[in-house]
Amino acid sequence: MGKDRRKFLKQLVGISSVAGFSGFSTLSYAASAKAQIQNIRLSRNNGFVRLVFDLDRSIQHTVFSLHKPERVVLDLKNADMLHGLVDMIQANSLIRGIRSGIQNGHDLRVVFDLYDQVTPRSFLLGPAGDAGHRLVLDLHGLEASEKNTAKTDHVKTAPQKVLRDVIIAIDPGHGGKDPGATGRSGTHEKTITLQLARKLEKLINAQKGMKAVLTRKDDRFLKLRERIAVATKNNADMMISLHADSFPDPRARGSSVYALSIGGASSETARMLAKNENASDMLFGDSSLAVDDAMVNEVLFDLSMTGNIQSSLDIGDEILRQIGTVNHVHKKVVQQAGFAVLKVPNTPSVLLEAAFLSNPREEKNLRSSAHQQKMARAISRGVNSYFLRKAPPGTWLSEAVTDYKVKSGDSLSVIAHKYNTSVEALRSRNALQSNNLNTGQILKIPVS
Repeated sequence: MGKDRRKFLKQLVGISSVAGFSGFSTLSYAASAKAQIQNIRLSRNNGFVRLVFDLDRSIQHTVFSLHKPERVVLDLKNADMLHGLVDMIQANSLIRGIRSGIQNGHDLRVVFDLYDQVTPRSFLLGPAGDAGHRLVLDLHGLEASEKNTAKTDHVKTAPQKVLRDVIIAIDPGHGGKDPGATGRSGTHEKTITLQLARKLEKLINAQKGMKAVLTRKDDRFLKLRERIAVATKNNADMMISLHADSFPDPRARGSSVYALSIGGASSETARMLAKNENASDMLFGDSSLAVDDAMVNEVLFDLSMTGNIQSSLDIGDEILRQIGTVNHVHKKVVQQAGFAVLKVPNTPSVLLEAAFLSNPREEKNLRSSAHQQKMARAISRGVNSYFLRKAPPGTWLSEAVTDYKVKSGDSLSVIAHKYNTSVEALRSRNALQSNNLNTGQILKIPVS
């Protein structure tokens, strides 16, 4: 069964036309330039939900379903859309969430996470009257869901949303019998990563609507698979793996952020680092995630199709930008390589190399509690900056945030008191590097 599923998934890659395949339809039109999705509209009808994509031209597209969990995947050939457009579609009784990402550098993939199994049907409409080109996607099979929704809406006079916290999995690298890198003064990487993780956990948990989960809370060895299992078990919305770098040349310095790559590494340094980090499982008795086995290939395929890597790069950009305010940046852009620990299904993940333990000055900084706190604050600001834009539907951060326009004479303490929150929460939620404010500046008020 598992082998058949993997074979089926892999056959989906590169398919441009399939005839007679139930639940899979392909419509092809000539396209000379990149099509733009200008708007997305959703409406409920008798027995189905309809999504209409407004286009600037005709487009070639493919629709298919995946199960356990239920998903509908829409592939659009040579297409793009405005940033954040899918966020306009709110979660409902059928659609649990929507994600998008660029495939092969030019194709757009949109994934609909569903509560129930549906039958997708699609068709194109040409310009008519004031309307331009449109792609219509109908999700059929909702009779029961629609009845339940209608009944619920009739009973409730003031719908109450049950909002959850955003979950951030924090992974302190190495541990136990695996010390990781060791500095010239004897500092172990496993010690630094755990200390930094605890500080970051405290900052995140101090904010309403956010919750941190550590993969390890003490000096113990965890296999890479076990680290991934912690993030998966807790339904993490993001995973950050913390490390400290090492290099033969003691002059090497600075922080770097890495995301997963399903192809080659973005640099020789990234390739070597991934090789070294993945080797920890090989050295200590578990090679199951450090090799290119069938399970990993299946996970990688799912990661690529749901846009997880694109989201990981987005998260990495935010963290790297904030890290640059407190430490030298070794690589100015997010690097990519095949880090085994980042292969977390359906969870955007990044790996942070905080600094070089092989550099005497940076080793001294990493041992400093004050410097660790600065690093933790920077990471927290990066996380907040990302969720300001892309908080998952159904979370406190997406539903219960108030905007406040700074007035002359305002201060963070005054605003914090007014909204029954803290200065620290305001700074972290808005990625502020100081207490200074500008008149007219818009602040996000953390949920209370």
